[in-house]
Parts: sequence; C-alpha cells; structure tokens
Amino acid sequence: MTGSTSGTASAPAPLTGSAAPCWVNLMTRDLESAQAFYGPVMGWTFRPGKLGQEFSVARRGDVPVAGIGAVATTLSVAVAWTPYFAVPDADVTAARIRERSGTVAVGPLALGKGRGALAADRDGAGFGIWERTAPATSPTAPDDASHTWLRLRTRNAFDAAIFYGEVLDWASGRPGSCEVAYAKDEVTVECGGRQLARISSGAVEAAPDPLVRPHWQVIFPVDDLAAAVAAAQERGGSLVEELSRPDVSEATLVDPDGGLFTLTHAGGTEATSAL
Repeated sequence: MTGSTSGTASAPAPLTGSAAPCWVNLMTRDLESAQAFYGPVMGWTFRPGKLGQEFSVARRGDVPVAGIGAVATTLSVAVAWTPYFAVPDADVTAARIRERSGTVAVGPLALGKGRGALAADRDGAGFGIWERTAPATSPTAPDDASHTWLRLRTRNAFDAAIFYGEVLDWASGRPGSCEVAYAKDEVTVECGGRQLARISSGAVEAAPDPLVRPHWQVIFPVDDLAAAVAAAQERGGSLVEELSRPDVSEATLVDPDGGLFTLTHAGGTEATSAL
C-alpha cells in the first residue's frame, strides 16, 4: 500500500493492492483453514507474509490481492475482512480519528514495510490505516484492474463522508486525493477517476444482525458468481444475502470462521464501474 496514486480516466491506477489507496486483510483464527477455504473460492494462491508465520498474502497469479492473518484471538477482535487505507503519516491520521470521536484499537505500530493501526469510526465500523515507509516492489494488477471494492453501511452517509474525508483527506484538493460525490442517496468515493467505495445510510448500531450494523463491506469480483458461491458452500461457507437486479448481482456469505464477505459478478454494470 502506498499513498493515493495519480491516474487518468482512460488509464486509472489500481484501487486495491500493494501500490494503491487501499488494501484488504482478513483477521481469522486459523490461517491454514482460511487458505483452504478462500483458495478454491477465489482462485487464489498464497505465499508467506513478512509479518511472521501466522500471516500470508493471497495472490492472483503473481499479483498480491489480500492479506490473511491468524491474529483475531491475539488481538481480541472479531473475525472480519477489513480495509486498510493508505495514509502519509499514521500518527497524524490516528490523532485525527481520536479527535473526531473515532477509536484507535491497535497501533500505530510497525507492519512489514510500514506502520499501521486498527481503528473504528464513531459508528463502530472497523477499518485500518497504513503508512508505507519503504518502496513497493510487488507488481500491480494487469490492465489496471481492481481486486476489491468497498461499501460502507453506516448510520448516516453524509456524516460518515465528513468523518472519513477529514481523517483521510478525501476531497481535499491535494494531488492524488480521492474525490467524493453524492448520487442516489449515497456517497461515492473515487480515486484516479474510478470508484473505490460507496457509503450508504440506514445501518443500526445496536442491531443483532451484523449485516445491519455499521460495517465496511468488502466485495470481490468473480467471473462466475454462481460457481464461486457453490464452492464456498461446499467448503462450509453460508449464504446470508443475495442481490440480483439488471445492473448488479451480489452474494454475501460468511466463511466457516465467521468472516463476512461479498462476491459480485465482475461483468455487472455497477461492478464494472468500480473495477
């Protein structure tokens, strides 16, 4: 991960990956079991990470696409997929989070080639920040493809956009910063002319259903949605929500360890705008 990279509408920078504005990481209890599940479902291979034997990096071909760490028990946090946003200074960003009534649960501390922290916004949605302190060496995605995109389900989209804008310098006008727009009662976040995330209202902090509570939804594009869902169910995953309409098809699942994730058809209109 690095700070936001510049790009044009015709050749935008990848949005997720080792040299992009965002990275996604799964905190789980058992690394081997997580790899056995996500490998066949997503078509990923894995290599050991540089953070110790409990970490690995998921790859599509030679390109790193996500991290998996068996640290949920160690850090006393829930099993979850979490987005990490690139920042120029982890200490400054952590201070901004606290100043705006967010929570910094872990860090900032040394993480591989940088420094990171695990935090939550003021409605309780978990996210991470990461400051790169060494040059990126991994290849970026072929054809400028994004490996993941995000949706924040929150209490009030406008309020959340202000929080993240102030914390992460969105819509600051600075070179490489992400832009924020409002459309169809949602907030969209674009980096380099391509959509990184949507923010939607309606989440309820005290809701017993984790899909209704404020959270960052991590969405992975797949070529064959039905086949990926079937592969997940065959390996102990459970389907918890489906969305199908002309412009997008999605399936939200829970992995055998309790981690929520969403699959979307890579060819859908909404997915294409984000990939």
